[in-house]
Amino acid sequence: MSLIGGIRPPIAVLSALLLTLATVTALVLGRVDNAGVPKAVLTSQQHFAEDGAIALRASVDESVTDVTRSAALFSAGQPVSGDAVLDKLGSTYQKWMGTAVVEIRTGKLLAARGETVPLTDVDTSSLSGAGGLDPRMVRLKNGEVRLLSFGLLSWPGKPQLLLVASRNLKFPGISLGQFRSIAVVDAGGAVLSSDGIADPESARNSVDRKDIKESREQLKDFAERAARQAKQDPRSSKEPGAGGYQGVSGGLLGGKLLGDRSVAGYATLASPDPGEATTASGLGLSVVAMVKVTEESARAQSPVFGLLAGGALLVVGALAVAVLLGTVQRPLIRLFLESRRLTRGDLTRPVTVPRYGEAHRIGTALERLRRQLLGEPADPAPAPSPRGVRRVGTRALLAGCAVLLLAWSVPLMLLFDRADGTAEIPRQLVNDQRERTDTISDRVRRALNEGHADLQSVASLIGDRTATEDMDRVLERTYNENQRYRSLYVVDAHGAVQAREGNEPQVVQDKRVSTTPIRLLGHGGKRPVVVAAAEIPGRHGAQLVGEFRVEFLNALLTRPGLGVVRLVDDKRGIIAGNTGFLAFRSLPDEHLRDLAAASSQRLGKNPRPSGVLYREGGTRIAAAAPFSGSGAAEALGWTVVSWQPVDRLAIPEYDSQNRTVLAGLLGAAAAVACLGWTHMVVARPLRTLADRSEALAGGDRKTVLFPQHHDEVGAVTRSLELVRQQLQDQRRQQPRRTAPESGPYPPQQYTRT
Repeated sequence: MSLIGGIRPPIAVLSALLLTLATVTALVLGRVDNAGVPKAVLTSQQHFAEDGAIALRASVDESVTDVTRSAALFSAGQPVSGDAVLDKLGSTYQKWMGTAVVEIRTGKLLAARGETVPLTDVDTSSLSGAGGLDPRMVRLKNGEVRLLSFGLLSWPGKPQLLLVASRNLKFPGISLGQFRSIAVVDAGGAVLSSDGIADPESARNSVDRKDIKESREQLKDFAERAARQAKQDPRSSKEPGAGGYQGVSGGLLGGKLLGDRSVAGYATLASPDPGEATTASGLGLSVVAMVKVTEESARAQSPVFGLLAGGALLVVGALAVAVLLGTVQRPLIRLFLESRRLTRGDLTRPVTVPRYGEAHRIGTALERLRRQLLGEPADPAPAPSPRGVRRVGTRALLAGCAVLLLAWSVPLMLLFDRADGTAEIPRQLVNDQRERTDTISDRVRRALNEGHADLQSVASLIGDRTATEDMDRVLERTYNENQRYRSLYVVDAHGAVQAREGNEPQVVQDKRVSTTPIRLLGHGGKRPVVVAAAEIPGRHGAQLVGEFRVEFLNALLTRPGLGVVRLVDDKRGIIAGNTGFLAFRSLPDEHLRDLAAASSQRLGKNPRPSGVLYREGGTRIAAAAPFSGSGAAEALGWTVVSWQPVDRLAIPEYDSQNRTVLAGLLGAAAAVACLGWTHMVVARPLRTLADRSEALAGGDRKTVLFPQHHDEVGAVTRSLELVRQQLQDQRRQQPRRTAPESGPYPPQQYTRT
């Protein structure tokens, strides 16, 4: 017999699968995690730390790029003094704590702005070597850390100057909310900077002072643990194919105090593209975000549901297997034995005919063939078809077994252990959705402001240059260094394009120039056009215009763990998103539209974003955060809206529901697979064999019977073929009728001539 064919393997596999599933169901279903802090909360803190790492990495890289690009643009023009360089830099960017210009050869300080730049920790003689202009971190005497960025100012015939910019390691635009702190950690686990934790001396009483000290100690513990985790390879820190954040990230569970437990997320500064390195990612820094959550009381485990479900599956499975054994396997094996007996010549006993379906038809045909082997003539008339219960075939029996098993599986998939409307959603998840949405909103606003500031810097350096070659050179350098623009071009006061770099402009100037620094165009089209413009001094109203890439805005909105994210304008039309969208269409739900409108309308009174838990039409978390802050992008009135269903989050009730649905799916899959297997290898060949056996018993001696598989049905087919051959031999051995000796005509006589 074949190892994968026949009636025995599918029934045996079905029995093993049902027994295993019943055991797992009894042990798993109905049990609720007693950790107190759902896994979804830990995952949310991990995503929060990743947002902080992305914001810090982008800010550091942008700061370094601005210094080097500004120095290169200054070097491309006429020589200017150090004070002029710092004044122009300060009027364009407001991101550095202090700036300075130093003569490299002598180390003389030529100009300075802001706080004192720690130049004593910089060896100017080493700046000419490989990597000499790479940023470096310097710790001040008060314990604070500054990141120094360098740019080289070089003019022909002039001594080389060094542009130095100093900045702290604070997080730009991270919305912390309440009871949360975030810190920057070096490779050794030391906290370089932190936000959200007050000074213990500023506490009003001893209780608050003690709580602040404990928070600081907990943050230090998290920082040390995160530094140890950050040393591993990012490719081995997550499951293969998991994707997501490019660096090392995860969640940490802290101690418990008065019903509150500290949880944290950590993430290393990593490049946005795999296999590439940036300035910030090479500093070896990590971000730790900590928050205190109220620990839920341990839920009592209830294994009754799992035991009942497992026991019901044992009963249903035993009944289905018994039906298969009694009505399919046993009659088929009996036919196999009876057919072999006939081929061996044992014709004394009548054939034991099964009671049901195809097996009954084949057994009846074997009995007719036995009598024919004994000398009875073949009966061409078909045998009477079975009536009543005997008409039930193998397919009907398999369908009955499938109904039994699906009667257990389908209720588990659709009815039992439903969590919709009853699950307890941690408030921390709603807060995290709101704060992360606010962080993304600030991130988009800052990116637009940075783009406009870049255009202002480039426009001031273009100045009154009239040569098209000079403008093309500046535009080409700016376009290649910035991935945010799809097109850069210079237009005069009448809207005529004088120089261009990148794609064709999508804006129709119509012989006029707008004074709005950032605006949205393309209404009614298929693609939104976000345009920033900066006036070029000394060019009589000429402007430098940059069109932002929509893909650049979409990338800013793409963050895991937030669900669907949309950027909408002041008219609630969608202009960017982390998934596919139709430009300028409204939000897909009335609740979301009302949430976005409410957040924008109360911006003047309360700039905090909004977060809501909706239970109508499926439980989901939604948040909206309007642009809030300074810069040219604030006047746009745009809002970032995000939402996601909670059934995709690792919440205990939904985990229990998912396990119940999985048990039902596994039961249905086992039933369909094994019963379908039985139908293909047994039921269909058996039905064909029944037709051929009846034809053979009716006198068809010419049709050869070929077995399709080497199993019980194939063995019965081979036996019937042997019986057919015996009947043919028996027919040949019968005496033939003799022809007459002479006919009506005498035989012809032939003579040789």
